[in-house]
Amino acid sequence: MSDAARPVEPSLPRWAKVIDQTTCIGCHACTTACKSENDVPVGVSRTYVKSVDVGDFPDARRAFQVTRCNQCMDAPCAEACPTGAMHKRPDGIVDFNKDICIGCKGCIAACPYDAIFINPEDHSAEKCNFCSHRIDSGLEPACVTVCPTQSIFVGDLNDPESRVARAVNREPVSVRKPEKNTRPKMFYKGAHQATLDPLAAARPEGGNFAWAQQAKGSGGFGDNIVPSGNPLGGNSSAAAKLSYDQTHRSPWDWRVSAYTWTKNIGSGIYLMALLLVVTGFMDASNPLWRWVAPVGGGFFVAATCVLLIADLSHPFRFWLIFWRPQWNSWLVKGGVILVAYSAVLAIHFLASILGADWLSLALGVPGALLAVMSSIYTAFLFGQAKARDLWQNPLLAPHLLTQAMAAGSAFVVPFAMIFAPETTQFVLWMTGAATLLHLVFVGAEFTAPSPSEHARVAHYEMTRGRFGKFFLAGVVLSAIGLLAPWLGVWVCIFAFLGPLAYEHAFVQGGQAVPLA
Repeated sequence: MSDAARPVEPSLPRWAKVIDQTTCIGCHACTTACKSENDVPVGVSRTYVKSVDVGDFPDARRAFQVTRCNQCMDAPCAEACPTGAMHKRPDGIVDFNKDICIGCKGCIAACPYDAIFINPEDHSAEKCNFCSHRIDSGLEPACVTVCPTQSIFVGDLNDPESRVARAVNREPVSVRKPEKNTRPKMFYKGAHQATLDPLAAARPEGGNFAWAQQAKGSGGFGDNIVPSGNPLGGNSSAAAKLSYDQTHRSPWDWRVSAYTWTKNIGSGIYLMALLLVVTGFMDASNPLWRWVAPVGGGFFVAATCVLLIADLSHPFRFWLIFWRPQWNSWLVKGGVILVAYSAVLAIHFLASILGADWLSLALGVPGALLAVMSSIYTAFLFGQAKARDLWQNPLLAPHLLTQAMAAGSAFVVPFAMIFAPETTQFVLWMTGAATLLHLVFVGAEFTAPSPSEHARVAHYEMTRGRFGKFFLAGVVLSAIGLLAPWLGVWVCIFAFLGPLAYEHAFVQGGQAVPLA
């Protein structure tokens, strides 16, 4: 049983927070008190006050929403953290340990409330932790003590006489995104739906908020800005326009987009070479199996590992994934899969040096299994990112494997021409078939109705919005790659590069939707 599912002992408190938006005046005192108490640097915030203008002039008002960590009972950030740096205490407070944070940003991708950030000074993940140091000393959080209207109060849900328990049990309160099944312990009283739903309010024109300029993303290869508000217009029937929000950034940049591609190639090369051997198209002594499979596969798996480590804000702590693993995290499981697959490729290479083809063949079954797992585990990693509706797709695992076969086969074609000419046409047909199946998956995913407004906006940003040029490039390149069986090796480069452009659009488009 996970920590999230284990019931809290009756002797321990179950801390929760209520924010009364009917009395909140939007003064931002909680924001400044939090920054002072916790030494939060300029440019990031553990808590802030978002505002939405509701109605049409002159019948309009400004609605506020205090935004911060929701202290979830089933905290997806703790589930995704590979080292346990983000964890839930026995009293229900979701806290963090910066000493063992590797800066993978998996917790940020998992949080549906955009409450976590990387501290620009110490490069570790942090968020509102209920001022746990004050709670442990018998004090209230800093935001509670400074609120001039007493709109923020905390207490023990296990104590039926506490103010929090009375409010939660006897008054109408709301939580943000209940459909995510995180069971938040931050409750809003009297909050307008246009503030609780990050896509209910339209993005204001002109590039400005009430007290700040809007952050705008360029849609370039290194763009990680997530503009606030709904780019397609608010999904609320009430007139609602976002009037203030802070700048938000997507956690995973081009390196994660590239890693999905290199990992797929490393898997596809081995699977294509193994297929040629087991189908009898070539012998195990062929250089394509002896050298191209382990060296080519190993090179791209090594490139994958370099990209993953480079994406960490604490790259020299990557070893903590293996030293103190949190096994619910697919970052840990994926790391183990990549190490095991690398070991198979290394032994295969050693067997080729020794001329022990029987050993490389004996490794075929575990090698194929690990190659497939190394390709598809990212689907489960993305699935842990509860914040990203675009990635919650049951077709993602087979789609990743299809891309692996398309790019891997395209890579193998020129080596087949050199070392096994009799297999060339078969590999070309495999390249075309896998590329066709990839495009079928793309069509199936993006012609079906969007399951949520979040997914609809992500589809828009990916296909027609900021990352539409990468999506178009990926589809066009792959469409040209379809002609490989007829035009030969010269178009294989298109089948090889198409999944890279597509994956960048997919990874970045999935993160381009505002969450707060």
